[in-house]
Amino acid sequence: MRSSATLERVIDEQEFPIRNGVFVAVAGPSGAGKDSVINYARQRLGPLENEVTFVRRVITRAMDGAGEAHDCLTDAAFEKARLNGCFAVSWQANGLRYGLPVSVDEVVRGGNVAVANVSRSVIPALRERYENVIAVLITAGRDVLADRLSRRGRETREEVLERLERAHAKELVVENATVIDNSGALEEAGERFQDILRRAAAWSAVSDSI
Repeated sequence: MRSSATLERVIDEQEFPIRNGVFVAVAGPSGAGKDSVINYARQRLGPLENEVTFVRRVITRAMDGAGEAHDCLTDAAFEKARLNGCFAVSWQANGLRYGLPVSVDEVVRGGNVAVANVSRSVIPALRERYENVIAVLITAGRDVLADRLSRRGRETREEVLERLERAHAKELVVENATVIDNSGALEEAGERFQDILRRAAAWSAVSDSI
């Protein structure tokens, strides 16, 4: 898997890193259930609903109804948007391009919590852009990943296992990350992630005074 990250705007000492708010960066291998865990927490925010924003990604892939809801761009349109400064960060993985809209800056600058599904490779760039970043790695056992991915019907289980082995060998280490194992019941991983969002919201409430 080839993955690269780009910080989309020149870092200005007076503007970046943004010191208010909190950015929750969610990463992990395909099949770990990142979207499921995020959606579990999204549906149970309660009083935190006005304090937490789930970032809608821009991807060079059409929506198929089975994956996450995202904004779609062609490669050419994506590159034009990138050059025009429309993304806070962008990256490439598995032949696709991904971007987080620059409007995320205002969410964080306003003292709120932004949550996004990202590549591990983009987390260092996010830490340059935002003072308060919580990295969360959602994982699952190798056999669990293989079963989930093979059920998608794109590869045989053997092909999936081979791909997981290659990906594991290239995985980037993310410092100070909180690891959530989603091998079991979604509720267990979802409740752990929801607790992280509660702590992020509490942190963002005092971030401008620290």
